[in-house]
Amino acid sequence: MAMKNRTSPSGFILLGLLENNRATGIVFTVILAIFLVAITANLVMIFLIQVDSCLHAPMYFLLSQLSIMDTLFICTTVPKLLVDMVSKEKTISFVACGIQIFLYLTMIGSEFFLLGLMAYDRYVAVCNPLRYPVLMNRKVCLLLATGAWFGGSLDGFLLTPITMNVPYCSSRNINHFFCEIPAVLRLACADTSLYETLMYICCVLMLLIPISIISISYSLILFTVHRMCSAEGRKKAFTTCSSHLTVVSIFYGAAFYTYVLPQSFHTPEQDKVVSAFYTIVTPMLNPLIYSLRNKDVMGAYKKILTRCSSAQKVATSDA
Repeated sequence: MAMKNRTSPSGFILLGLLENNRATGIVFTVILAIFLVAITANLVMIFLIQVDSCLHAPMYFLLSQLSIMDTLFICTTVPKLLVDMVSKEKTISFVACGIQIFLYLTMIGSEFFLLGLMAYDRYVAVCNPLRYPVLMNRKVCLLLATGAWFGGSLDGFLLTPITMNVPYCSSRNINHFFCEIPAVLRLACADTSLYETLMYICCVLMLLIPISIISISYSLILFTVHRMCSAEGRKKAFTTCSSHLTVVSIFYGAAFYTYVLPQSFHTPEQDKVVSAFYTIVTPMLNPLIYSLRNKDVMGAYKKILTRCSSAQKVATSDA
């Protein structure tokens, strides 16, 4: 009977982010602005890291991977959300829903692991500065980035097929603005407690592994900084790590709320707000936090602007 009511032929209806349609225009404008800023900021970050030789360092290579993930992450959910906000049709096909779940899980999982590996990079830079070029050579950086992408995609390949093979009832309305697994599973006809337990364990492990790396790395960094005699050295170490810690706190805090905190502690409305924060706002904040608080990135940005200004003046004078 459950198989007869399955929604795979027609897909689902996304109820969206807002219950009050009167605020749609304002919210649409804000989300579109955030989306454009996020895409621009991340692409600029990737471009600067590629063209400026001062940014050809392991930390910035990993940062470029973070920008790629953030770009793909925000493109997974926001374009569909914006279209739905101005359209009467808010449907998403069964296949498209599965693709969205896979991409979403892959990006968030990859970012979990990458942020942990970036903490290790900071540990090596602060605690073993003389061996840093050897311990974090290009081959190691490529292996770390590949590992982060592989870990994230493994999460997507594991959870997406199970989610899409659960029998769903005749109700097609997902009380969310994208196909997030907890919201989709609320439509299931079968008992999903075993799968939810599996997903919970998977998410805890995916948080526990990078959090352990981050905790150990920063404990050793704090110990090393405490032993530093130079005030300038301490300041440089804290400046180097503060941007990463800010991003980690924002991203992991939201993920912990959504996937680790029991469902009884939050409502679908709260879920949508938190999901909007880390799928829409966080991809915009990450490049801004790293660029505004990093002298090398700001220096590279100013050099590009100076070159463009000089080229424009030359072109104007020739004309």
